[in-house]
Amino acid sequence: MNVLFATFEAIPFVKTGGLGDVGGTLPKALQAAGADIRVILPKFATIPQEFLDKMTHLTDFPLLLSWRSQYCGIEKLEYDGITWYFVDNEYYFGRSYPYGFFDDGERIAFFAKAVCECIAHLDFKPDILHCNDWHTALSCVFLRENFREWEGYGGIKTVFTIHNLKFQGKYASSVLGNVLGLHDCPAARNQLLQGDAVNYMRGALNYADRITTVSPTYAWEICTDFYGEGCNDIFNRRKSILSGILNGIDQETYDPKKLEVPFDQDHLAGKAENKRRLQEKLGFQQDPDIPLIGVISRLTDQKGFDLVNYILPELLESDVQLAVLGTGQKEYEDAFKYFASQYPEKVSANILFSEPLSIEFYASCDMILVPSLFEPCGLSQMIAMRYGTLPVVRETGGLKDSVLPYNQYTGEGNGFSFANYNAHELLFTIQRAIKLFQEDRPAWDQLVQNAFAADFCWENSAGQYMALYRDLLTPPSPPDEDEPASE
Repeated sequence: MNVLFATFEAIPFVKTGGLGDVGGTLPKALQAAGADIRVILPKFATIPQEFLDKMTHLTDFPLLLSWRSQYCGIEKLEYDGITWYFVDNEYYFGRSYPYGFFDDGERIAFFAKAVCECIAHLDFKPDILHCNDWHTALSCVFLRENFREWEGYGGIKTVFTIHNLKFQGKYASSVLGNVLGLHDCPAARNQLLQGDAVNYMRGALNYADRITTVSPTYAWEICTDFYGEGCNDIFNRRKSILSGILNGIDQETYDPKKLEVPFDQDHLAGKAENKRRLQEKLGFQQDPDIPLIGVISRLTDQKGFDLVNYILPELLESDVQLAVLGTGQKEYEDAFKYFASQYPEKVSANILFSEPLSIEFYASCDMILVPSLFEPCGLSQMIAMRYGTLPVVRETGGLKDSVLPYNQYTGEGNGFSFANYNAHELLFTIQRAIKLFQEDRPAWDQLVQNAFAADFCWENSAGQYMALYRDLLTPPSPPDEDEPASE
């Protein structure tokens, strides 16, 4: 089974969010599960030089994008057992950052079409083209409308994975002809246009052979008006091909045994020492009996920080310490800075992005807050449990699928959760967790063990994707000869 995996981000080459983690780790798990997989992404100027130096030029060709004829090169790199292809065009990708430019619609359309056309120039013919998020959504459209008559393209099936439906790639209707060159294609026009805008993701939702998203609960949620972001009509119409597969995490990267002070579920003295060190580093009292609560996140409305902001004065009346790491909306950055200035013994506001510091937080905190308004999957809660840190989450998307709330009667659970998007439900849930930490340490310790035991390895997810691929490539069974033919 040959799979071409198309993504705009993949670690260790480029990452701005969770898509980069998935793009860099899922393919390896799919390969281990039996797929012959290749990954294709843009050749960004920001890719570390050590990788750029090792790329070899495979081929180049002129790519037509409406009236434009643009250079398109394909560079190849063998890394970590995977073959990587990089789409080269310095005009589009030789920039200081992957996104945020006036011509993003054109740049991303170029990449999506290059993904399709490069297949004719490779020594690799995919059975499956697996596209990820709106940056590759148009590949599903171009494959059908521009390439289906090309030799070797007829049998390629498409899978489209939604990592965050909030971002869809919406542009002026003129893009349909001026950039995509699809103004004379009624099928594309009807399925890409949404009101007076071209919607790139909507194209894939209509054209893909299978649609997946990154948790089972999110797959159900996006069929509703609240979570559907204007696309729930498609999800309900195509529900038979929609499924949710929970993401995994790279357990080699997030391994408490690799810390400077290592630990695991059987040797928790190391976790206590990590907590003490972080308390010292942040200027907190070094007391193992004070619950240390972590925030490791983009500080945005989506992540629930309007709730956190509202309850902070009441929360800080408790004997707690709050360690914040992240950047985002100015109102939340400023709020955490203010509380850190007023309560330096309780709040530390680290308004920056730092992978090494995030691992210190995961390893050292007792709890982590993830009170999202919506969360397609979420990785923070999974990473936290890898370090025996208990998540406090809202029951939405992948948070609901990965966090089993504490049951005081049975002792089951691996975290704490609340259902409604309500500030005081969040506060009361945190207070219940604090009370358990302070008053029933054996029960708390059992939850920590349950968190360690949670298995979020990529192998589980890869197995489900492989089953989906096989189902997609399996021809329908012929009718039973003993059954009468339908009229």
